[in-house]
Amino acid sequence: MPTQSSTPPKELFSVLAAGALVLLVVHGLGRFIYTPLLPYLVDDGQFSAANGAAVATWNYLGYLMGAMLAIRWHRIDQIRTLLPVSLAVHVITTLVITQTDNLTFISASRWLNGVANGMVFVHAPALILEWLVLRNRASRSGLVYIGVGLGLLVSSGLVTGSANWLEGGERWWPAALLSIPLAWWGAARLMRLEVPVGELNHTGKPVTTPLLDRASIPLFLSYAGAGLGYILPMTFLPLLAKLELSPGHWLLDGTWVIVALFTIPAPWLWNKLGGKIGDLPALKLNFLIQLLGVLAAVILPEGLGLILCAALVGSTFLGTVLLTQRIGRALHPHQGPRLSAAMVALYGFTQMVGPWLTKQWLDGGGTLVSAFGIGVGALAFGLVFAFFVPRPEIWHAREP
Repeated sequence: MPTQSSTPPKELFSVLAAGALVLLVVHGLGRFIYTPLLPYLVDDGQFSAANGAAVATWNYLGYLMGAMLAIRWHRIDQIRTLLPVSLAVHVITTLVITQTDNLTFISASRWLNGVANGMVFVHAPALILEWLVLRNRASRSGLVYIGVGLGLLVSSGLVTGSANWLEGGERWWPAALLSIPLAWWGAARLMRLEVPVGELNHTGKPVTTPLLDRASIPLFLSYAGAGLGYILPMTFLPLLAKLELSPGHWLLDGTWVIVALFTIPAPWLWNKLGGKIGDLPALKLNFLIQLLGVLAAVILPEGLGLILCAALVGSTFLGTVLLTQRIGRALHPHQGPRLSAAMVALYGFTQMVGPWLTKQWLDGGGTLVSAFGIGVGALAFGLVFAFFVPRPEIWHAREP
């Protein structure tokens, strides 16, 4: 079996870099680039703000379905086939959306892109985590999510840099063209990872433990609150800035840049903090900071509230993901990719609910800033249930 000392730093870096790049592609260039694009697409007359929320919901529905498919196809041999296929689907659907202003085709493309995103977001980190566990490097697993933060920064640059010379569906071209080489290299590197199919018991069947029990249920509920809580600012923050600020204000594009800049170091920070004080205490602190960030957008004056929301949510939401994934695997080490897929599916469901609730709220005459109150309540819900999750070492030491 490989050991920590037998894994060269160069190999470790290349694996983490490949994982970060595929997450940059599907999350930064596939999913979250839609957030800074949305105000421009509305101004272009491609659709209204309410229809933009509906398009986001289709994308999140696809993300949920992709994660659910990953629950079904979670074995290492299946991941080796589906990961490159999913990345190819991302590239194709992004190219398709450059060619249409039809709302139905846009929604269908974003849905299918979401399916691919959900599968990659489960499969790539899960495959890398299993590879790291074999080498006693599981504590490095959170670093792969740096790709999401870099993706936010890259997406912001692509959108603002091309804003004056592209229009409508054409605005997707930079993301489509950049995705091709990054997806190809990332997939090629990850497919070469040496990871066994899984641990087998004496009958030759995979070793498993229950997916839902007294330890994992509160963790799932906490994660559901996180998904609903963060998705509102991560979908609508630039649009909120457009509604609240005067034309030409630097925060119209600046909110997304702030999110990106604070997101980039976040995986390293929470990875480090989780190792120092424990993943579970770090998760509780993470929820509290994130809650204060969304609350700031609701109660503080325009510019200050937007800046604090962007900074605090940007610096925490990836920490929620990596800490929760590690806690879940520590509670159920034999579940591996299946547990990760189930968590992402739940996260995806709550993220789909967020834009849908926002659309209902806006259609009913509510304001976008008041809709952010839904996120505050969801994060409070998640924080409460985090206190019911047992420490993994205590859970495993209990009397059978």
